Amino acid sequence: MLPEEAYGGDFALRQGKDWGYTTLIFKSQTVEVHDLEIERGGFCSEHKHQKINIFYVQTGLLKVRIWQGKKMIDETIVGSGQTTAVYRGFWHDFEGLKDTRCIEIYHVFLESGDIKRRTKGGLKK
Repeated sequence: MLPEEAYGGDFALRQGKDWGYTTLIFKSQTVEVHDLEIERGGFCSEHKHQKINIFYVQTGLLKVRIWQGKKMIDETIVGSGQTTAVYRGFWHDFEGLKDTRCIEIYHVFLESGDIKRRTKGGLKK
């Protein structure tokens, strides 16, 4: 069992949305997993994250649109057993083309350049 701090205390909390429901399945400092129930015709706001957003469709049909600035650069239709991802910083939205059940995964991209050095390494002779 994870301590409450590891998942924020809202584990398995089902919340109503304008487009259906979302249930938090797991949450850590780097990953968050939600079960989405999207009604046919339901759509979310155009939004962006500072994390990677992955959709795995279990049943139904989901349209995911991605913009770079004001220009739409991708529209993907995702069916049962398929996955698509939205990279961090890109505006996007989704729409249920059928009643859809999908797993949404948020993943924080750990920066490889996050190291701060106090000294310089070398080779002792």
